[in-house]
Amino acid sequence: MNRKKHHRALIALSMVPEMGPGRARRLLQLSNVESADQLFDLDIRDYLKADGIGKQISKNLSNFEDWDSVDKILDRTERIGANLLAYDDSHYPQLLKHIYDPPLILWYKGDLNALEKPGVAVVGTRNPGSYGLSQAEEWSKKLVQKGICINSGLAYGIDAKAHQTAVENGGKTIAVLGSGIDVIYPARNKPLAKRIIETGGLIMTEFPPGAQPDAGNFPGRNRIVSGMSHGVLVVESGVKGGSMITARYALDQNREVFVVPHQLGYMKGEGCNYLIQNGQGKLVRSIDDILEEISIEANSDTVSEKPPSTWKTLELSEEENQLCELLDQKSLHIDQISEKLNQPTFKLLPKMLTLELKGAIVQKAGKYFEAR
Repeated sequence: MNRKKHHRALIALSMVPEMGPGRARRLLQLSNVESADQLFDLDIRDYLKADGIGKQISKNLSNFEDWDSVDKILDRTERIGANLLAYDDSHYPQLLKHIYDPPLILWYKGDLNALEKPGVAVVGTRNPGSYGLSQAEEWSKKLVQKGICINSGLAYGIDAKAHQTAVENGGKTIAVLGSGIDVIYPARNKPLAKRIIETGGLIMTEFPPGAQPDAGNFPGRNRIVSGMSHGVLVVESGVKGGSMITARYALDQNREVFVVPHQLGYMKGEGCNYLIQNGQGKLVRSIDDILEEISIEANSDTVSEKPPSTWKTLELSEEENQLCELLDQKSLHIDQISEKLNQPTFKLLPKMLTLELKGAIVQKAGKYFEAR
């Protein structure tokens, strides 16, 4: 596969009206398509074979001719020293790949090796108090000391403090932008973005170079922050705001949500207390409260001796045996199981519970499962 042609075609797909990443991925799964550039050689009848692709979208794709704009984006990408990371490239974040609508292509600057480290998102209000800032610094420091990458959105306040703390303590941090890779927002954080790159971190975005930080971009940015992370730590937030949106995305994506508690009556912390009160987030008091939930050992290369499989001695259905056989190889996140078996998570989770009750599998921290 010619990766440059593939990347060029993915950018073009993102510009087709009404396409979206979900429909684009379904088109890329057509049996006669190996790379994105081949899609533009097909006709409308081929497009209609993909699920969810109707006549209007097929017509939009068939009529696409704005390759000059695509090439201008590629030229600008090269000119500013940025790079492209496609959905099917080897360094694409595995956790992000399993959310509902992962970006088809990302622009980035920095070291892709930062994506190999387990990550936790640290988020909060843009206008924190002294308690919020001190908590962001304390938790970020503890996380990087455990080898965890800090993911956030480079915004004022809690985001910036989390990134800064990671850099100052020799850790890795990834900033996800709601604008083009060459449009650092807020501008005051340009030195911080530069420092992140210089220290082996990463800045990345799904928006092309030159894209402005429009308000509608930030919810999409937040889904990436949570989607690429094992969990989200909400440090300080009101009941409304971007941090609460990120927490909701995390819950939808089967990610863990951790919350720093706040004193009653403190408006900037009401969102945190709300998440705790409604069982949507885990109150954290020590770093172990996070580590015991995110199961970062799932990324370890250490091979441990497994006890004899007990599920093979149980009377299970054919489907249950198939699940256990899959999980006997290694621990898998529920999203990975969903992808391998082509079943939605809401249908899989009751089956997993039944197998747990039978003693055939065990759920580990962070919604990872393995056979017993």
